[in-house]
Amino acid sequence: MSTARGNSNRNRPQKHQNRTVFKNDLHDSSHQTKLLNSLQISGVCKRCKDILDWKIKYKKYKPLTAPRKCVGCDQKTVKHAYHMLCRECAKEKKVCAKCCKAPENEEVAVEDSQTETTDIKSMLKGLPERRRRTMLRYINKQEEEHGEISPELISKIQDIVAQMAKPNFDEDSLFGDDFSGSDDNDEEDQH
Repeated sequence: MSTARGNSNRNRPQKHQNRTVFKNDLHDSSHQTKLLNSLQISGVCKRCKDILDWKIKYKKYKPLTAPRKCVGCDQKTVKHAYHMLCRECAKEKKVCAKCCKAPENEEVAVEDSQTETTDIKSMLKGLPERRRRTMLRYINKQEEEHGEISPELISKIQDIVAQMAKPNFDEDSLFGDDFSGSDDNDEEDQH
């Protein structure tokens, strides 16, 4: 018997093997499944990234419905499932946001510079085309004025995207005088 004490080697292959590979979107083409498949995990060590990728691949990943409390700053700032630290605390402590351990190599630090742009792109994927283009124009204008995207601007963009997801969203009241939501093409058509 393969489970007998001291018998760590088994001579035969497993009895039941799958004929086809499991596909998490084979029978479920819902919005949530598509969102999870496009989710890019960052700010974690390689081991934790592999674990979260496995959870997504085999439909075991359960996203957060509300932000969790961060272990580092005790604020409700953890927006990703299975994470213990918020992004800011993980960057500050230079540890994995999931297991809270320092990685052997500097993969987390390298990924953090790329995560800002991927986070913004993943946030914008859920928006309708018109609102996404409005947000991209706003981001480009802020980049031209300030040179680069600051953490304050990223948090402001996250707040704006959260408000844009609401059905009774008013663009003019949110952006105010800071940004005009109209296209250049719209101005040409009016003349």
